[in-house]
Amino acid sequence: MATLWYGGPIYTLQGEEHLVEAVVTEGDKIIGLGSIEELENSFKITIKHNLNGSTMLPGFVDSHIHLIGHGEKLVRLDLSSYRSKQEVLQAVKEYAVNLEDGEWVIGEGWNENQWDEPAPIIRKELDEIVSDRPVLLKRVCRHAMVVNSVALKAASIDKHTECPPGGVLGKDKDGELNGIFKENAQDLMLNAMPNPSEEYLRKALRTAIADAHQKGLTGVHTEDLAYYNGFEDTYNLFQHVIEGEGSKIRAHLLVNHEVMNDFKSSGGAFLKGSKWVEFGAIKIFTDGSLGGRTALLSHPYADDPTTNGVAIFPQNELNELVARARRMNMPVAIHAIGDLAFEMALQAIEEHPLKGAGIDRLIHAQILRLDLIERAKKLPVILDIQPSFVASDFPWVIERVGEDHMEYCYAWKTLNEHIPCAGGSDAPVEEIAPLLGIQAAVTRTNHFDLERKSYLPEEALSVYDAVCLYTKGSAMASCHEEDRGMIKEGFLADFTILAENIFNIDSYDISRIQVDMTVIGGEVVFARP
Repeated sequence: MATLWYGGPIYTLQGEEHLVEAVVTEGDKIIGLGSIEELENSFKITIKHNLNGSTMLPGFVDSHIHLIGHGEKLVRLDLSSYRSKQEVLQAVKEYAVNLEDGEWVIGEGWNENQWDEPAPIIRKELDEIVSDRPVLLKRVCRHAMVVNSVALKAASIDKHTECPPGGVLGKDKDGELNGIFKENAQDLMLNAMPNPSEEYLRKALRTAIADAHQKGLTGVHTEDLAYYNGFEDTYNLFQHVIEGEGSKIRAHLLVNHEVMNDFKSSGGAFLKGSKWVEFGAIKIFTDGSLGGRTALLSHPYADDPTTNGVAIFPQNELNELVARARRMNMPVAIHAIGDLAFEMALQAIEEHPLKGAGIDRLIHAQILRLDLIERAKKLPVILDIQPSFVASDFPWVIERVGEDHMEYCYAWKTLNEHIPCAGGSDAPVEEIAPLLGIQAAVTRTNHFDLERKSYLPEEALSVYDAVCLYTKGSAMASCHEEDRGMIKEGFLADFTILAENIFNIDSYDISRIQVDMTVIGGEVVFARP
């Protein structure tokens, strides 16, 4: 049974202005492109989808997300929209009242950089509002959290507890714990939390996928396998919800280095799996986040000269992790926000080059230097960037990093001209919406700024290049350039259909475009009412 899609502009992305009048699909593949007349004469059409003026694009794919974490943000206390510490604390207090006895208060997404007084929450403030149960609030970046005294007691943590390498235990001027945990120190708290139930995790994943469909996403590159009851349970969860229950989305699973042994024991390999759930590269962290001042810089932070960030691993250990991945014939996906972290990642890849299938990816690439860009150009790597960070990090990031170090920061155009790039959101850190990321890449504005000040406007992308980040770029990052990312014969019938033409609209209105339809493998998985 062949299906004809017609009635609106269809951008194939085979070229910057390459449009076709109609597309024919059969099963989950594209089998023809051209005019309506020639396609109707060439194929036995049984179903017709009139776009009614809407714009069809290749399916959007988010190249960097934590899909279960995004679902958790949607099903439990979301603190990301509050604009003051007082609002956050009041929301936590009200939420705690309705919980069962002994249940933890877990909140997501607080961000002091959005507040008039950007001072992080501390333990004492949580104790004043909730004293009968543990409270754990994850910062928006998920590289820091804050807990109350009951949570510290539940985890048997006090000021004498040894901080693990690559972590930070926050303390006040008297040496007492202030409840803030950063980077690897967070594991001390996370290990003390009760394991989430299987039904809770299924609900979170279902909710995340449904939201992804509404945002026009046909696929995601997601990193979850080390956080939810272990590798096997989490992999089975993805298989159950996506393949068993039919919550369709193409999930490319990055494999956290902490579960490399479990991955290997299971017989895992790069791109092994199914058309719905497959394995990607080995994920490694080199540093933390700018919001928590744990991104690793080659110079002190301008607004806190006592630190230049946190190295999750020393260089020799990072090198060995990459070497282990190579012994498994695996590419790596390395989180590197600060320039020193990026430099360490480059060194590890240079010393242990990829010889098998795939491509290495460097994730975030926010704070860079020209010499690092020149080194990266010589390597078979792709940069996994998050354009929406421009909208959320400016202007405060200038004061944090320092004006003198901003020349090659969030330098999407420079990077995209010389090194392949893919586009992601890092949800739940940011909103999952690819249209918001595309708008940020094009306008380079903070969407809360009514004056629309553009930050480093010389690094703005064209709409075409920005759209390609979430289509052709994501396809390349997952080594699917031959069957995804374009509307082309033989490619998968994955489409994002928008109510308005993204190439003909005011760039400041891109994020307001409504998704009319999301199509995966020829099947409509979301249609706007």
